[in-house]
Amino acid sequence: MIWHSERVCAADNMARFYRVELCRTLFGEWVLVRVWGRIGSFGRRREERFGSRNGAEVALQALVRAKQRRGYRPVPLAG
Repeated sequence: MIWHSERVCAADNMARFYRVELCRTLFGEWVLVRVWGRIGSFGRRREERFGSRNGAEVALQALVRAKQRRGYRPVPLAG
């Protein structure tokens, strides 16, 4: 599951992205990967590990809601 969003405001010279991805490791852990930064850059990355998929999904939903409140809107990924 991947959620990619952007927040763009030309008046404030703001062009940011935020991507959240839920994936599973080879060892069976669930990992919530967050990547954020200025559009066009590689951005910063943080990984958070969970013992169950349910816990990871709850954290993902909370992040999506928080980012939407801050003005981030989902955009389709190219490819």
